[in-house]
Amino acid sequence: MARSLHVQRYLLTGILTVFPLWLTWVVFEFVLRQLGNFSLPLLDALFERAARTMPLFGFVLDVQWLRYGLAVIVTLVSLYLLGWAANRVVGKRLLALMDGLLARIPLVQSIYGGTKKLLAALQTKPSGANRVVLIDFPHRRMKAIGFVTRTLREAGTGRELAAVYVPTTPNPTSGYLEIVPVEELVPTDWTVDQAMAFIISGGAVSPDNVPFTAPGATGSAT
Repeated sequence: MARSLHVQRYLLTGILTVFPLWLTWVVFEFVLRQLGNFSLPLLDALFERAARTMPLFGFVLDVQWLRYGLAVIVTLVSLYLLGWAANRVVGKRLLALMDGLLARIPLVQSIYGGTKKLLAALQTKPSGANRVVLIDFPHRRMKAIGFVTRTLREAGTGRELAAVYVPTTPNPTSGYLEIVPVEELVPTDWTVDQAMAFIISGGAVSPDNVPFTAPGATGSAT
């Protein structure tokens, strides 16, 4: 019995030791695979054409890790060049032209335009509210981390409201949009990076202290 307990304890310790490394690898593998898939079709086409005259290039097509490695490098270089061009006058004009073309496609514009506005909102601090806040969700005795994307006014009363994006764990790209009165927000001094680390890690990575009660509240929930 004692030996069985030792085996279970050491096995659990081993799993808990390996799990963070495994999860890190899974995330990076997913990111690298997506980056590779972006450039892989073009790279395969180029190597297939080159292999007709130089058989050495055919070797690259047969080695999967080499294909993906080169595709990731090509994608990263392309993203760097795109970022460089986006900061130049010509690049800004081309991006504006692309935005204008996408704006004419209703469904594409809804996705592309909405994503672009969300990223832009997260890069600028809204007026009248902190960027990272806590809100009552899904009920008043529980809190959820949210990102204030903008502030607006209630029709008729003029009360200040906040549009709060509440991401899910561990995938922050999906979530909920809540409209919350500004006075009910619980402000934090967290940065967006700290909040994202907290969300992705399931709360394992976080500051030692976190506010829970909105300013002016009594601290008791009903």
